[in-house]
Amino acid sequence: MAQTDSKVLVLGALAGVAGVSLAVVCYQSFRSRRRGSCPGFQFHRTNEQGYGLTLVDGPGLPSGQAEVLDRLEALIQCVSELKDEMKALKNALPSLQDQVREEFRGREEARRTGFLHRTTPTRRKRTAATVAEARATGRSSEEAESEGGYMTALTDSEEDELSDAEERDQEHPVDKLSLLIEQIDRLHQGCESDKRESLNILLEQREEFGQNSTFLWRLTRAYCDVHDISLTLEEKKTYAETGKKVGEEAVSLNPTCAESHQWYAIMCGIMAEYDTIQNKIKNGYVFKDHLDKAIELKPQDPLSYYLLGRWCYAVSQLSWIERKVASTLFGEPPSATVEDALKNFLKVEELHPAYSKLNYVFLAKCYKDLGQCEKAKKMCQAACSMSAESKENEEAQKELSLLCPALGV
Repeated sequence: MAQTDSKVLVLGALAGVAGVSLAVVCYQSFRSRRRGSCPGFQFHRTNEQGYGLTLVDGPGLPSGQAEVLDRLEALIQCVSELKDEMKALKNALPSLQDQVREEFRGREEARRTGFLHRTTPTRRKRTAATVAEARATGRSSEEAESEGGYMTALTDSEEDELSDAEERDQEHPVDKLSLLIEQIDRLHQGCESDKRESLNILLEQREEFGQNSTFLWRLTRAYCDVHDISLTLEEKKTYAETGKKVGEEAVSLNPTCAESHQWYAIMCGIMAEYDTIQNKIKNGYVFKDHLDKAIELKPQDPLSYYLLGRWCYAVSQLSWIERKVASTLFGEPPSATVEDALKNFLKVEELHPAYSKLNYVFLAKCYKDLGQCEKAKKMCQAACSMSAESKENEEAQKELSLLCPALGV
């Protein structure tokens, strides 16, 4: 309450008290004129602020008038007490505004620290729902009470804070997944121990995020990474089989995710190393279909073109027996030429110059097979200029050690 409004209230009350006092004085004057005819009671002062009634000798008053005087005495006593309260309120007015401000400041601080920081996301959402219900029923926000007793009234500013808190709560799971993905992507670029740690972390979080395709394709990638660094054939095969199953789950969960198709195709290609010729050819078809889908969904990803180039080059190098088996089992063997492979490797270089050491190696192989030795030599030189720190680059270095002498590099 503002100080001006408080003063108006006090002055109004004092005016009322003055009016009642004036009525009492008038009644005293009237009573003195009629003392001779009906003297039964007289007024006297009982204290500094109050009045009293005393029975005196006289003819007596009618019963109705005596009852009126009794009620009047009670009224005067109440007025006296009211005057005392008004005087106390008047004395408190100078400091009232400061007290109100201090109390409001304390409540505001307690609300911020207690409500926003100590309540759970679920309770904050319930409180926000109460605000929405109040709006729908036409009540003001001040009339809305929070569910759970955290607040007795909600102001407009508090509604805004609740809305922000609700949005943060809804974003919280996404933020947690984002942090996890950032960590996993960083570990994917690390050493062998980092790659194993990445797989372990993903397996620990699978129960929470296992229905998210962004999570699942990274789990597929982690299985691929650990497959590559495993030493025994049994371990490699186990990781390849499990990774393929996870990749298939990721594709089923979100068919529009390019990375899910991409890494599922990679796992199909890896499984070809451990399957029979029949399954190897079958996985080759699956590999190609999912790579085409990945490129359709994300045409600017150089990895998909690199993988497709590898597939085309491998198909172009199939033996007569392998082609005959494919024709027998599937009616038509897979078809691709060295030119198809070269086209995809050049697309990789266009999208991402110096993409990888192996891409230069396969460019050199394609040019060599096509009889373009000078271009093949340039690709070999470009590959040699890149470091061989990763396992993939070590593989590329082995290929170069055979290719360079053949080209006279």
